[in-house]
Amino acid sequence: MANSKSNIKKALGELAKLAGGDVAGDRGVIISGLAGIDVAEEGDITFIANPKYIAQIQTTKASAIIISPDIKSPEGMSAAAQAGKNFLYAKNPYLAFAKVLELFYPPAKPYNDIHPDARIHQTAVIGESVSIYPNVFVDEGAKIGSRVVLYPGVYIGNNAEVGDDTVLYSNVSVREGCLIRKRVIIHCNSVIGSDGFGYAKDGTKYYKIPQKGIVRIEDDVEIGACVTIDRATLGETVIGRGTKIDNLVQIAHNVTIGDDSIIVAQVGIAGSAKIGKRVTLAGQVGVNGHIEIGDDVMIGAQSGVTSDVKSQQIYSGMPAIPHKEWLKAQTIFAKLPEMRKTLMELEKRVKELENTLGSKQ
Repeated sequence: MANSKSNIKKALGELAKLAGGDVAGDRGVIISGLAGIDVAEEGDITFIANPKYIAQIQTTKASAIIISPDIKSPEGMSAAAQAGKNFLYAKNPYLAFAKVLELFYPPAKPYNDIHPDARIHQTAVIGESVSIYPNVFVDEGAKIGSRVVLYPGVYIGNNAEVGDDTVLYSNVSVREGCLIRKRVIIHCNSVIGSDGFGYAKDGTKYYKIPQKGIVRIEDDVEIGACVTIDRATLGETVIGRGTKIDNLVQIAHNVTIGDDSIIVAQVGIAGSAKIGKRVTLAGQVGVNGHIEIGDDVMIGAQSGVTSDVKSQQIYSGMPAIPHKEWLKAQTIFAKLPEMRKTLMELEKRVKELENTLGSKQ
């Protein structure tokens, strides 16, 4: 992160109170900006969450450093202390840094009105203190909660609902009947409630299966840019409370994702898969349709999940297998050329021995 100054100035002790941490050093030192440890200047606060960066404590120009009390390096810390470094100890440095960042750079206040260039059907219900920008279209029977922000180009289909304090960035589409609960954030160009991919074979052609269900997105979900979440054929596609979805993710019809899960970029989840609570699907994971992944599961990047996974497991690979087994397989895979060469040499020697024994008989 490059150096970034703010108009706000706070003493380190105030920041420690905000972040729920403790100060070692000068509580009164004034902080006016945030920066990465290698580019920080006087007046900046920076952070370390990984012990491999601890050596930079002695060379950084930052006025204060957010650091975990679990990071131990007595020699380095002693030298840093002698150099007049100030520390904000926080159990979760990332979280502390996020709170400080939010304090110094609060989000810009949106346009607080309904712009005359927005198109809102007369039967739509609009809450209080909304921010509706130009070229927004709200269709018949839609319900928009209080303090909702709809940026330019947002489309809300007929009978769709958007809950209080939700923010939909430019060109988000919420198709007919879909439900968005409270405090949801959806980034640009995402589509909620597109048709599921369903076709019945009719000779050599395909007959489209009507997709008559909806998508339901629960409270405190955040959805990245260019995400597509398909409506159910019947019933609901569900995104559980607090789940965070990265950019460029495809979630098919009738999928259920539990609370507080993390879905990283380019994940694809096929129809009717059930994903548990607190599940992490790393980048480019593919999940087969009609399978179930239990709670507290982690799936490694680029893995293909082809069968059920029980709770509290770590899986990797294609097809995905327990992570420890995958690590062993990867070690063997790297040695396959050498093993093949050895095997061919052994086969040659065996044939030579067979020929020698045959000639002696």
